[in-house]
Amino acid sequence: MKRNKQIDIKGALALASTFHFLYSCARACILPFLTLYLRYLGLTPSMTGLLMSTKHLISLVWSPMASFLSKHYNKRRAVITGSLVCSAGAALVLLLIPSTGVETLASHCNISYLSVSPTEELSDNVRVVGSVMPTTHTIIVSQSAAHESSPTETTSDTVSSSISMSKAKTYTLQLQHSNNVTSQWSQVNVSLANHSKGGERNGLESHHGASNTSPTVRRVSRSAEKEKQQQREKNEARLVLGSLKVMDVQNQLFFMLLIVVSIWELMAAPLEWTVDDGLYEYLDFVDASDRYGSTGVWGLLGAVCGVSGAGLLVSLLDCLIGSHTPRSAVHFYSYAAVTTLAVPVVAFLPLYLNKKCNRSTGLFKALQLVRGDLRALLCAATVFLMGLAGSVVDDFLLWQMQDHGSSELHMGLSLAIALLSRAAFPLLSGWVSTLLRPGRVLLVGTACLALQCLYYSFLWGPWATIPVQVLSCFSSGALWWAVQVQCEDVATPGTERSLRRVYQALSLDLGAGLGSMAGGFVVHRFGVSVLFRGVAVILLLWCLFLPLLQWKAPRQRRINYSRLLAADTSEVSESESEQERDWLEKAMEDDEQ
Repeated sequence: MKRNKQIDIKGALALASTFHFLYSCARACILPFLTLYLRYLGLTPSMTGLLMSTKHLISLVWSPMASFLSKHYNKRRAVITGSLVCSAGAALVLLLIPSTGVETLASHCNISYLSVSPTEELSDNVRVVGSVMPTTHTIIVSQSAAHESSPTETTSDTVSSSISMSKAKTYTLQLQHSNNVTSQWSQVNVSLANHSKGGERNGLESHHGASNTSPTVRRVSRSAEKEKQQQREKNEARLVLGSLKVMDVQNQLFFMLLIVVSIWELMAAPLEWTVDDGLYEYLDFVDASDRYGSTGVWGLLGAVCGVSGAGLLVSLLDCLIGSHTPRSAVHFYSYAAVTTLAVPVVAFLPLYLNKKCNRSTGLFKALQLVRGDLRALLCAATVFLMGLAGSVVDDFLLWQMQDHGSSELHMGLSLAIALLSRAAFPLLSGWVSTLLRPGRVLLVGTACLALQCLYYSFLWGPWATIPVQVLSCFSSGALWWAVQVQCEDVATPGTERSLRRVYQALSLDLGAGLGSMAGGFVVHRFGVSVLFRGVAVILLLWCLFLPLLQWKAPRQRRINYSRLLAADTSEVSESESEQERDWLEKAMEDDEQ
């Protein structure tokens, strides 16, 4: 980039803000609802937690590596474009993976009627099957018609468990939860066509033919078939993919989803770091790096539009789109569509390659700074716990809301209010900074998140989560404001962004990954309510120990001389000695505070 070239800083910031708005909107269309879709497919809570944990840990490792490689080979724009296109395609591949059965559709879709056009009456021993969520649900089928003799018929859906029912056109299904809460399903019209008369005749003939066979011949043929079947199973077990073939349906589903989600995260992880590095180096080149943070607000506003819009759209649709597609697929289509809208913006993004700046060494320096300051370590421990608790909320709050009758509309509005509250904190930051020190703000943010988790464990209705979402202004917005102040306290020149990256990785990747894994096992064993109460207890205990540790920790603040000198150079009327005295006095006053 030539210095004599005319640079439009406002235009560059507008393009960057547009990209952040679109990309955040796309992510908000799908990521908050992803665990709901995994639940619909039939995954257990522990499997869901492992899947989300893998996603976070891949981001932890791959994001810095991909950012370094894209800068080293000067391929940032190509990496951003490829990441957008490939991540949209990988997300759509998830829709090709079938669920484990029919029950998931009925229990997780808030449907009123699921009808199949009637043709003939059901037989005596129709097998109506459905994949039942393990340890949490039981299906009770009440019969509404009399028995009649008719040939046995089996539905075309392949499923894991079966229930024999007598002839009926309408069945009333009840879903009993493990906590003795029973939700009445609406009537489900089930109709199947009987065999043709020719089919009946063939079946009777084959039955009579089998009855005429001698018992000895039947035993010999049966043992021979059994030996062949055992030999086939042994051969399959020796194959590389034989393990998948001998697994049950649920484990096969888990491993297929694990592969697809891992590929999706590998495609999407490089984007955020690559865009941020290019934009910051561009603004730093034109001496406007102080305006870098203005794009973050647009990202939050885009997330508000995405999560509320997707929730509203899905809630307006019927349970099935067409004949087989569940309405939750709209989340994936919305993500792909909005991501595609962001692709043309990439061509105009302001990106600059500063070859003198080595980001990898900056991260190592930031880690050393955090390790060498006790208050920075306490801040790191706090953001780690907040990331752990935040991942629990992100993964299983919507499960809790769904169990209490919330639709996608309630979920979308609830999450949108939380994001708006977080975006509003910069308006209060000046007032908060005059009342509380950054260490106290960390304490307040942790306490607010603990109260939110405790509140989530006692939900009673569809709209119950909305009042407490206002606390996200402090549990999320205030937390990251305090982290930013902490970074300025311990940073040396040029390491501020690297320090923020370290804290974000500890919270949003490492803490979130471990939280998702542990949360899944706790939900599988004890339930969602117990999980939220346990997280609230952990956070409240940390609120008790954090002030004591902060009181014992010495305050070691480094003076950012370059920032003070840059502020004083604008006062050209003062002499050099007066400038020196001013910035030293400011530094000493900040130290005393």
